[in-house]
Amino acid sequence: MKLFYALTLATMMALPLTAARAETKDIVDTAAGAGKFNTLVAAVKAAGLVETLKGAGPFTVFAPTDEAFAKLPKGTVEDLLKPENKAKLVGILTYHVLPGKVMAADIKGKKSDVKTVQGSTLSVDATKDVMVNDAKVVTADVAASNGVIHIIDTVVMPKM
Repeated sequence: MKLFYALTLATMMALPLTAARAETKDIVDTAAGAGKFNTLVAAVKAAGLVETLKGAGPFTVFAPTDEAFAKLPKGTVEDLLKPENKAKLVGILTYHVLPGKVMAADIKGKKSDVKTVQGSTLSVDATKDVMVNDAKVVTADVAASNGVIHIIDTVVMPKM
């Protein structure tokens, strides 16, 4: 019985530390550690945006999953990862990033256009399900030390 109480106490004490450790990872490390953003992380590396997204921020990132990238026409990702397409890739990736930290509670029940780091605007509609252009936010408020990630089911494309 003493062992049970000792384990329970140890578990209760460890929980806040685990949550605190999760927020010590920046956006890039949080995405890389999740295991479902391999394409996004590869694209961030190819675009030379790793140091930026590891910076102080804060940033809000609408992060497409690997499945979201798989919805793009065949060959699109491979083409974007080529060095000669770096500028286009940077434009697409920075279209998924907002300056500042925007949590789901901040936009609940609202609909607005927000300016991205890329310079264009995204349409965000949180009046029902949260939509970013045509992408649905499937998981909101994934905390990182330098901002927040909202996981989306579709890659949003800027008008180029």
